[in-house]
Amino acid sequence: MKLTPLWTDLTPRPADLPAHDQPEEVDVAIIGSGYTGLHAARVVADAGAKVAVLEREHIGFGASSRNGGMLTSGLKASPEIIEKRYGLDKARQFWQWSLDSIDLVDRVIRDEGIDCGWARRGHLSLAYKPAHFDHFRKHVDYLKNKYGYTGYTLVSRADLKNEIGTQEYYGGKTAETTGGLDPARYVFGLARAVAKRGVSLVENAGVTRIRREDGAFRLTTPRGETRAREVLLATNGYTTPDVAPKARSGIMPIGSYIISTEPLPEALQKELSPNGRMFYDSKQYLNYFRLSPDGRMVFGGRNNLSTSLDLEESARRLHQRMLTVYPQLEGVSLTHSWTGKLGVTYDLMPHIGRENGMWFAYGYGGHGVSIASFLGYEMGRILTGQQSGSLFQEIPHPRFFFTRWDKLFLPIVAQYYRLVDALT
Repeated sequence: MKLTPLWTDLTPRPADLPAHDQPEEVDVAIIGSGYTGLHAARVVADAGAKVAVLEREHIGFGASSRNGGMLTSGLKASPEIIEKRYGLDKARQFWQWSLDSIDLVDRVIRDEGIDCGWARRGHLSLAYKPAHFDHFRKHVDYLKNKYGYTGYTLVSRADLKNEIGTQEYYGGKTAETTGGLDPARYVFGLARAVAKRGVSLVENAGVTRIRREDGAFRLTTPRGETRAREVLLATNGYTTPDVAPKARSGIMPIGSYIISTEPLPEALQKELSPNGRMFYDSKQYLNYFRLSPDGRMVFGGRNNLSTSLDLEESARRLHQRMLTVYPQLEGVSLTHSWTGKLGVTYDLMPHIGRENGMWFAYGYGGHGVSIASFLGYEMGRILTGQQSGSLFQEIPHPRFFFTRWDKLFLPIVAQYYRLVDALT
């Protein structure tokens, strides 16, 4: 079993993807080469601006090549919570925005000819306890009555056999327009698309200092210095306090862990997922799982919020849970165990705005494939004057000075979520 991401093992950094020297001056410097940064770079470059993407490691190193490759509807905060905070009209706009984000990914993949196994076969949310299915029923009625949304279909426990090869759950709800992809092939496809537009992709260029200079910014990395009129911080769960302390005070890195099996026989694939859907359950410490484009079971989740769990121990726990869900996978070999950092804000909402004149966009809470893509697209339009702002600029962005010490208080939060899973 390899302790590295499946996706980049199957598809390493393409040899034909350019690697550029750090330019001395650009119109826009983007820190981070994931979905947010690359989508923003694509839009800004199309507007004729000179762009550099500065990456601490290699292109797509972070969560953009490590996630489960699932694009699902909604945000981390539920529509019901969003309505209580901001009102029904705003909640409807956020819900539609989440649906539009999946359509954007679909459109860009098609426009750019990105071969990433993209398929819109929908997903199934699974009720971990009987009471959770009652919540599903209320949620479906809520979206239908208040949003006019009819994209969910309830599935009783008796009918689950038509959707998933287990009786571990107490029913579910399906959505048809969501989809899955290979995240590494997607991020490398985006990188190729922006490189063709003349964007400089600068790797091994972690930004160590940003200072204001004559109405612009000067960014220092181990590879040199770049002067930029605008800067976008696009590092999500990999945001550090070193160069952007105020932005870091609004987001926490949370670890998510995944295992994958060897490729499965087609008959077994059909038994596990008859309709090729993606799955996630209703626990606070949820599990999410799906078949990969090459027919492996990819099974993710977490047992606490740490970003530094031992990957062999994590694999043991996830494997145990996977066999509870799918006993028929007993004896199937695991090939990979890996982790990545997702970014979570205090209000569980994506954030976009400025700190000390520098733009930032982050806080996807595990929904990053589509949300990061769309927020990056919007950020590109804002930078080029094609869009005046984003919905996510219109809400408060909670910040706390103690965020940088999250390793101290997150274990307490983790215990709370374990208690919630046990009692509800």
